[in-house]
Amino acid sequence: MYEHHSHPLLTRTQFLWRMVLHGLMGLVLLVFSLALGMWGYWHYENLSWRDGFLNSAMLMGGMGPVNAPQTNGGKIFAGLYALYAGLVFILAASFVMAPVVHRIMHKFHLGDDE
Repeated sequence: MYEHHSHPLLTRTQFLWRMVLHGLMGLVLLVFSLALGMWGYWHYENLSWRDGFLNSAMLMGGMGPVNAPQTNGGKIFAGLYALYAGLVFILAASFVMAPVVHRIMHKFHLGDDE
């Protein structure tokens, strides 16, 4: 996916396109995760889609749910979704930061001979 350290550095335009693609990957992951959380709160807790969005977004942002789960299924879902949401945030941030870190590392190796 990325160029080898012996290849030239990408142009600024190519790098910006890579950033856009990685940002879109992170956005797709976040939207899918919000939809999953909204569905779970609707299915297990009978919350409206707006309340499900609020609870899902708060969990993904690290704040915690607004409505405490009342059903056993809702409690299990909320716990599993909270664990999942914490990892999704880290993964989405990694998608966005990977091209930047790679470009910095690539610049360090441009003059190296093997």
